[in-house]
Amino acid sequence: MYLFFIMGAILLASTISRLVIGIPINWALEMSQFLLSAYYLLGGAYALQIDQHVRMDLFYSRLSARRRAVTDAITILFVIFYLAVLFGGGLSSTNYAIVYGQKNYTAWAPPLWPIKVVMTTGIFLMLLQLISTFIKDVAIARGKPIA
Repeated sequence: MYLFFIMGAILLASTISRLVIGIPINWALEMSQFLLSAYYLLGGAYALQIDQHVRMDLFYSRLSARRRAVTDAITILFVIFYLAVLFGGGLSSTNYAIVYGQKNYTAWAPPLWPIKVVMTTGIFLMLLQLISTFIKDVAIARGKPIA
């Protein structure tokens, strides 16, 4: 949650620097993009954990708890597959960034490995949380909920 405030402070400092002093900060936009990526990916697993993800609720709320669990278990399998592929790509991309010292093609040219590590970690945490949620949904669908 605090990353959002840091990002806001960076963007505010950039705006003040550009408009008042007349000197743009060339790293501000890029750093705020990195922070937003970290905020989004690390917050995703937490939102799953506290069951606060947004659902398209046309019929879902009318289903019984067991049918909701079956529906969730089926759809979670697709998301687990997607995140597993994304995690594999993230590992490969992070390894490349570390081994070859990959930098972004901008005037600031920051190294990309720190944000790639954070993004891959966020994907991994979301994958773990989805596996946990899948196991709980299967237990509910079987009529033996896990406390």
